[in-house]
Amino acid sequence: MDRSVGAERSTGASVREKARLGVLDLVPRLGGASAEEALRQAVMLAQHAEAWGYSRYWTSEHHDMEELASASPEVLLAHVGALTKSIRLGSGAVLLPHYSPLKVAESFRLLSALYPGRVELGLGRAPGGGPHAAMALSGNYLQHVSKLPESLTALTQLLEDRYAYEEHPVRARPIPGKSPSLWMLGTNMKSAEYAARFGMGYAFGQFMSDTDGLEAVRRYRDGFIPSADRTEPEVMVAVSVLCAETEQEALDWSMEMERKRQSRGADSKAVPSADEAPPSGGQGPKRHYAGTADQVWTELKGLASRLGTHQLLAVTGGPDYERRLSSYRLLAECVFAHSCKA
Repeated sequence: MDRSVGAERSTGASVREKARLGVLDLVPRLGGASAEEALRQAVMLAQHAEAWGYSRYWTSEHHDMEELASASPEVLLAHVGALTKSIRLGSGAVLLPHYSPLKVAESFRLLSALYPGRVELGLGRAPGGGPHAAMALSGNYLQHVSKLPESLTALTQLLEDRYAYEEHPVRARPIPGKSPSLWMLGTNMKSAEYAARFGMGYAFGQFMSDTDGLEAVRRYRDGFIPSADRTEPEVMVAVSVLCAETEQEALDWSMEMERKRQSRGADSKAVPSADEAPPSGGQGPKRHYAGTADQVWTELKGLASRLGTHQLLAVTGGPDYERRLSSYRLLAECVFAHSCKA
């Protein structure tokens, strides 16, 4: 079977018809908000996203990063799940090298028992914070990363009830009717290869990548091995977006976010800066899309078509909670209410 990117490309119209938009929430502390307020806003975003037609709400894992308030995706997802009805709940991502595969499997099976058919376990390879935080969390992170294939093997076996320790069966309990769907979130060939090898979905993090993702997605599709989790490759792309009523507003707001980032002396690239978004026709892949919803959706359709997918995760990091929520609303109205001209 030809699983190349080109073989699965969609036209712009079909991307709109099939579009599955999701939210990736880094849970930012905007405007000096407290952790409590940032988490309240996270729940509000998930509730509005569900009402507006977004298909999934994913949240990230970061450690000792002052501007972000989500260090434990599974805890936040348990809370969000209780206050929503149907939106899928996912991690973007649990940083598996830090943890025991059994503990991760147990946590997400518990979530799956609480919210049947809604839970997605997105995995990542990054440390999620500075070197001292990574060492404090799990010791020698580089050593753990080198053992990621073994961890992924153990995790998939646990979720398929075929894991044994010293030849003694060990099961990740509770055992739900449906285990969480597995995804690998990444930006490079190694993540794509792991996703293919273990039969997981592949979420390409365009918002934190310096490449266009074409080669990584091609490598994933070409190497995909069917698993108990899925029989066909499945691609999603995570993008940084900011929509406003006018293009100039969106550009101004993006620059406002960049000025705030620079004033903090932030080195994090968790949220791309406005100057990392080349203009239309510029060289290199975009990491941030700003404009009217119509303009943004036109560009997202092109990106989705190039990568042969109709699934996108939108990351909007500010500039404040009101405008962040407005951006998600405008994009949803464009795509789901067909208010866009594109």
